[in-house]
Amino acid sequence: MHALTVYGRKRGIMMEIFCFLWMLPAVWAVEEELMDSTTATAELGWTIFPSQGWEEVSGYDENMNTIRTYQVCNVFESSQNNWVRTKYILRRGAQRIHVQMKFSVRDCSSIPNVPGSCKETFNLYYYESDADTAAKSFLPWMENPWVKVDTIAADESFSQVDLGGRIMKINSEVRSFGPVSRNGFYLAFQDYGACMSLIAVRVFYRKCPSVVQNGALFPETLSGAESTSLVAARGVCVPNGEEVDVPIKLYCNGDGEWMVPIGRCMCKAGYEAVDNGTVCRACASGFFKATQGDHKCLQCPINSRTTSDGATSCVCRSNYYRSESDPLQMPCTTVPSAPRNVISIVNETSLRLEWSPPQEAGGRDDVVYNIICKSCGGGRSGCTRCGDNVQFVPRQLGLTHTGAHISDLLAHTQYTFEIQAVNGVSDQSPYSPQYTSVNITTNQAGEATRQWTLNAGDVTPLTLLLTLFPAPSAVSIIHQVSRTPHSISLSWSQPDQPNGVILDYELQYYEKNQAEWNSSLSRSQTNTAVIRGLKPGTIYVFQVRARTVAGFGRFSGKMYFQTMTEEEYDSSIQEKLPLIIGSAVAGLLFIIAIVVLVIVCRSRRSSDRTESDYTDKVQHYTSGHMSPGMKIYIDPFTYEDPNEAVREFAKEIDISCVKIEQVIGAGEFGEVCSGNLRQPGKREMLVAIKTLKAGYTDRQRRDFLSEASIMGQFDHPNIIHLEGVVTKSSPVMIITEFMENGSLDSFLRQNDGQFTVIQLVGMLRGIAAGMKYLCDMNYVHRDLAARNILVNSNLVCKVSDFGLSRFLEEDTSDPTYTSALGGKIPIRWTAPEAIQYRKFTNSSDCWSYGIVMWEVMSYGERPYWDMSNQDVINAIEQDYRLPPPMDCPSALHQLMLDCWQKDRNNRPKFSQIVSTLDKLIRNPTSLKAMTPLSSSVHLPLLDRSAPDFSSFSTVDEWLDAIKMSQYKENFTNEGFTAFDVVSQMTMEDILRVGVTLAGHQKKILNSIQSMRAQMNQITSVEV
Repeated sequence: MHALTVYGRKRGIMMEIFCFLWMLPAVWAVEEELMDSTTATAELGWTIFPSQGWEEVSGYDENMNTIRTYQVCNVFESSQNNWVRTKYILRRGAQRIHVQMKFSVRDCSSIPNVPGSCKETFNLYYYESDADTAAKSFLPWMENPWVKVDTIAADESFSQVDLGGRIMKINSEVRSFGPVSRNGFYLAFQDYGACMSLIAVRVFYRKCPSVVQNGALFPETLSGAESTSLVAARGVCVPNGEEVDVPIKLYCNGDGEWMVPIGRCMCKAGYEAVDNGTVCRACASGFFKATQGDHKCLQCPINSRTTSDGATSCVCRSNYYRSESDPLQMPCTTVPSAPRNVISIVNETSLRLEWSPPQEAGGRDDVVYNIICKSCGGGRSGCTRCGDNVQFVPRQLGLTHTGAHISDLLAHTQYTFEIQAVNGVSDQSPYSPQYTSVNITTNQAGEATRQWTLNAGDVTPLTLLLTLFPAPSAVSIIHQVSRTPHSISLSWSQPDQPNGVILDYELQYYEKNQAEWNSSLSRSQTNTAVIRGLKPGTIYVFQVRARTVAGFGRFSGKMYFQTMTEEEYDSSIQEKLPLIIGSAVAGLLFIIAIVVLVIVCRSRRSSDRTESDYTDKVQHYTSGHMSPGMKIYIDPFTYEDPNEAVREFAKEIDISCVKIEQVIGAGEFGEVCSGNLRQPGKREMLVAIKTLKAGYTDRQRRDFLSEASIMGQFDHPNIIHLEGVVTKSSPVMIITEFMENGSLDSFLRQNDGQFTVIQLVGMLRGIAAGMKYLCDMNYVHRDLAARNILVNSNLVCKVSDFGLSRFLEEDTSDPTYTSALGGKIPIRWTAPEAIQYRKFTNSSDCWSYGIVMWEVMSYGERPYWDMSNQDVINAIEQDYRLPPPMDCPSALHQLMLDCWQKDRNNRPKFSQIVSTLDKLIRNPTSLKAMTPLSSSVHLPLLDRSAPDFSSFSTVDEWLDAIKMSQYKENFTNEGFTAFDVVSQMTMEDILRVGVTLAGHQKKILNSIQSMRAQMNQITSVEV
């Protein structure tokens, strides 16, 4: 770039000036010029004060165009106050003005004999006015009424002149001011002792250009009055576009850049986006688009067509149909043909029907079978539907297998069975389903005549003559009588409907963690049995069925009983030893031997009965997800006498062993103290002591001690440990281990920013491990929050506060707990279904854990800040989720969002959370990616690697995509042939399909969870 040097003489000093071309504005902003001194073709004519100050001079740019500049250099005179004022500048609606100045300044140190008053800066001012009213002497040459914008300093100043040419240092500075509200303004430049040249002045304002973004057109918009201002612009959807979120907005910032998009437009159903989303074009004939969105038009599936452009669906051709659950991209299908090759099998009094699938399934994989039973009586009267006494196993309608067991038929009766094949579109066909018919007549004395089976579609009845007697009904319940480490004694009631003399009973049993097919069988002539050879401390599944001359009845429901551990058995014997020894001292040797024998026998039976109470509770509380050998939490409120629960689960401590040192807080029932516990034979230890205040009621005492009854059942390094209770002295106390750092929320607030991310993740991992333990125990905490987590001196976090009374009272004075549906709930920490329906589960605890994660990563900040509880409820209902705290790794915030899934079935299990945190701790680099701050709402899936199920037309294609194609036949055989059925599969269903490898189970289950979440999101968009 060329330079122009202007030579001028002011008091013997040479001024050198360079003039440069202006930089083009950034492509994302539009700059509108209000004034540019370089475009002047004549003198600028700016007002100067005093007359011997600034001087206007001429020069040439690189294109030899004349430009006008101002210079001043009165450095040898003290107290300089030189002003130059521009002409009146109209603002043209702008609210913030930008001024670009190009200037050069002489280095004071390079001027010989310069006085100390020499400067290297100058001032910029502005004055607003509704009209051009300034004159030579009107506006005073002082800061008031002028408004100072800034003092301008040079980044580089020049000092020497080379022999080959004059080398200048040209500075360019931009300053802005606002808001301006009058019609126009003046600019003024004040020199107070510098040797400088004002080469060029450019005045402009910025605006955001017209743009099409997010499917909407946004008009040209002026920037705001402040540099930080955001001016909202309302967008209008392009033709055939529809708003997804309202209002659709962009914000224009102070630099003329568009930012913070809110909402968007998408092409409506029947139209697809082209030209980078700026145009919504109608789907061509033979193509369709079912929903609003960014996806392209799809070609009509097989057996369907469109009738016009812009179609939202394809119409099925004649005799082809689509069910309500079929995706619109699925081919139209038809009804199946009739079942084939029906055969009948007689087993004592039971009838089994089997058949082959239809020749044609209609193009669908959801074929099921219905059995229509008709009883035709003994005379000429017409046939009627069978009564409820006829039993079908597994069921009468919707059979996925080609077979069924039928029982409880009446004697001397003719039956007709129609086996229908139906699929998802059979109800849309005007024709009845095709079927195969079987005719059976019951007769006398077990005679049975069987004819040949039927061909598919043949409706000529098959005749089968046999005498049928109903089998016994199922046994209703099994009771445990006693147990040892290697045996369990059981009894059961006789079936309600024996239907004859019971010959014997068959008992089926197996370990709970084994498959049912691996079960053992035992026969008993009575309704009692002793099962021996069992493993200690193991849960077994038991079922019983009765047998008569008509055969076996159905098995009873599954009942769970657990053998004693060796330690429990030894402990029960030791508890009786004092009685044995006392009896020995009191009698003769012979009598002692007899007494010992009797006592031992009775003690074992008594022990078994005592333990059976526990086992009954285990049976009652078992949910089917318990690990072998794991004890299950027992609610102390199920005890008729609450003191019994305290005695069973909490150790009584003599009050002489407890020494209270100081009061450290106040609990719900009394003071919380620190102190020492010194028990005989043990080292003195520091403990926390909760006391029950004087004047308590029986209910308060029960509620107070219930926490000890709960806590005493837990034994985990991340659960607060109960040392014991004092109930036989006053005051009543609960004694726990002492946690030096107190509650987690206050500890974090006191140490804000003092820990590494790994340390915080370690704390979260400990809390998750404790909650996993509670989850395995079938305990739901209901009040998981950082305030209820305690921290010891080693930064180990432990879950505490197991009291339930706060949920039972009506007091709403505590702002943390809000009354709802008859009790108090910590709104900010509670899952929406628990707030609305009081549905507390391990999944609602998972939601609370996500809030605890947010508390930890924000160092104890209050969730949802100062929002009211009702505002929090409304925000959650509208899918608002807490944004990531400052410096929060994206992996952790994503885990929080997983915990806050609206559908509780999509939230991770605590075992998954522990596994995820372990992976992050082992791979610290994964914690370096930070979550960007965003106003958008995220509803993540548990498995983001899972494919979009909507892109597949069949379950087989989905299994191929997740590389589980080896199970295609298993899914088909078990009837999991449609996505709506697959999406409801549980772990038990996956096991039933035959997936036994843990890795495959997890992969399929995660993909199903993702499928379910995608379906929910699609449903919410359609709604």
